[in-house]
Order: sequence, then structure tokens, then C-alpha cells
Amino acid sequence: MISSIKMIEEFANAFGAPGFEDDVVAVGRKYAPEGAKLVEDNMRNLYICPKNERDENKPVVLIDAHSDEVGAMVHSVKSNGTLSFITIGMWSPAVIMAQKVVIKNSRGEYIEGVVASTPPHFGGVKQDTLAVENMSIDIGATSKEEAIKVFGIGVANPIVPYSQFKYDEARDVIISKAMDCRLGCAAVMDVMHAVKEMPLDVNVVGVLTSQEENGYRGAKVAANMIKPDIAICFEGTPADDTFQVSDMVQTALKKGPMLRHIDVGMITNPRFIRFALDIAREKGIPVQEAVRTGGGTNGAAFHISELGVPTIIIGHPSRHIHSPHSIASFEDYKNGVKLAVEVVKALNKDIIASF
Repeated sequence: MISSIKMIEEFANAFGAPGFEDDVVAVGRKYAPEGAKLVEDNMRNLYICPKNERDENKPVVLIDAHSDEVGAMVHSVKSNGTLSFITIGMWSPAVIMAQKVVIKNSRGEYIEGVVASTPPHFGGVKQDTLAVENMSIDIGATSKEEAIKVFGIGVANPIVPYSQFKYDEARDVIISKAMDCRLGCAAVMDVMHAVKEMPLDVNVVGVLTSQEENGYRGAKVAANMIKPDIAICFEGTPADDTFQVSDMVQTALKKGPMLRHIDVGMITNPRFIRFALDIAREKGIPVQEAVRTGGGTNGAAFHISELGVPTIIIGHPSRHIHSPHSIASFEDYKNGVKLAVEVVKALNKDIIASF
């Protein structure tokens, strides 16, 4: 496996609010296979063709992960120098409060700040009324003029949680922001390296897609660009093993990647997911299955593109998703990559047509 914790760390630490994924794309370019054809569109989707040219007689397999993370945007600068903001993506107010954040200012500099509200000593908001509208971001400025001129802050500057990637190798514990879906971004690169020299019956195209957290927008464009015959989406998927009763747990840490049968955006093609599950068991790759009543992925866009594209989700379980401090396992990550590679190796035109 070409991947390393260092690559995952660089992806995780990269700034990538929805619509502002440039830094993540730069990491993707750095770790793409040597000689691969790289194409970037104006949505900031990055396409990776490891073999450079397609064989027009072979079907196309798309390997996807989204490059954005939940974030926010400056709404306005207040007279006291603090910032009003809006969220982009599903970022819970309970998670946002009192967190450190990073703002990319109008000069392209990174400014750190703290999400704040009126302290309880002064009659601050109660927990049951906590809302983003009652919060502000304090960057240390003392006036609107200072925030704008000295700190370079302006309307629409993007914001992400502040967190530094940590990996405890002895215990196989990753703690970081953006595990949804920077683990997937690294996994796409791993798969691209693995398949580059393999004799395959399919063409493989990787893509790091933008704006998944804001409605699968990059994936919709990528589907039009690639026109895949079949798709595999990596996802940083919410683990449920810390709050669900044991008999109901479907996405546990260190139990292997999760394949979901349904979520709010897609009923997974039952033949394709069974094919992948059978390969996992044949190859001894630990895997979990889930039936989800909430959440969605880029699969929602890919599976109804063109005339319908069989799509599966390979999820890397991540506790405390959409927060500055998710917890994940490198072993789960490696098994997700291994499963995707084995599926790609087994696919051909007739098998894809049977789905």
C-alpha cells in the first residue's frame, strides 16, 4: 500500500470548506501516481486517470471521495470586531460552541479565532436556546476597522474547525477534523497507485469531488464529466458504537469498513453490494453492513446519473463526525482500500451489465 499516515495527515489538516477546496486539491496533486493524467474543473473537482488514457472498449469505474468538510462563512463584521457567521453543511450548534476555528481571509492568510457567546455571568444564552445566531467568532480584534484592515477579514471569508491530526500507532487511534472525508481522499490515491500497473478489464478514474456537504454538487458535475458505468464512493461514515445498544450497532470502530444498503439519498443496487460483500468474505476482509435512516453521500448523485449507475459506499467508521475531533482507525482505512481494489480487479463488462 502506497499510502501512509503522513498522507492522511496532510489531507486532514488541509483547509477545505465547501466551495474552497483548493488546498485539498493541492494535496491530491502531490500524492497522485507519477505519470497519471490530472484534470481539474471549475468546481475544484480533481480527476485522476492512473493509466493516462482510457481503453474505449472497457467500462469506466469511478472511485470517489469528497474533498470538502463542514464549515462556515463570515456573514458580517460587527462594530466590536467580532464576526457573525453562517454554517455550510450539517454542523451542529452544540458542537460549534467554544471551538477554535480557522478563517481564510481576503489576503489568503489563515486567521485563528474562537466561537463565543455571552458568558453566563452576564445572562448568556441557555443551552436549550443555543443557536448560531447567538454566537460570534472572536479573532482578537477590538473594532470593525481593525478586523478588516489588520486581520484582513471580509464578508464571505470561509471558515473551518481548527484541529491538528494525531495518530496513536500503538492503539490505532486517529483523532482529527475532516475524517469525513479526508480518509476517503487518501483512499482514492491509494487505489489509484494500486491499480496503475494492474491488467484490468475496466478503466479506473479517481475523483476528489467538491461541495458534498452542500448538496453533492461536485459529484453531479463529475458524473457528467466521467459518465461512469459503475461507481465506488469512499465516505467517512458516522460510527454508532458509542451510543447505540449493542444489538443495533452497524458501524463500529475497528470492525472494518461499512457498506450501507440505504440512506436518505440512495437505495444501494442490491446486486452490486452483494457482489462486494461476497468478495470481502472471500478475501477475509472484515466488513460491516448498515441500514441508515439519515445522512447521504455522493452516491445519491452518481446512482441516478446517465441511465443509472450501480454505486456502492465504502465507509470508514468515524466517531463524532462533523466535529473538530473525530476518532477513526487506520486498520479500518486499510481494509476499505483493500476491498475497493479487490472489487475493481473482479469487475468486467458482463458483470457490470448483470447489476
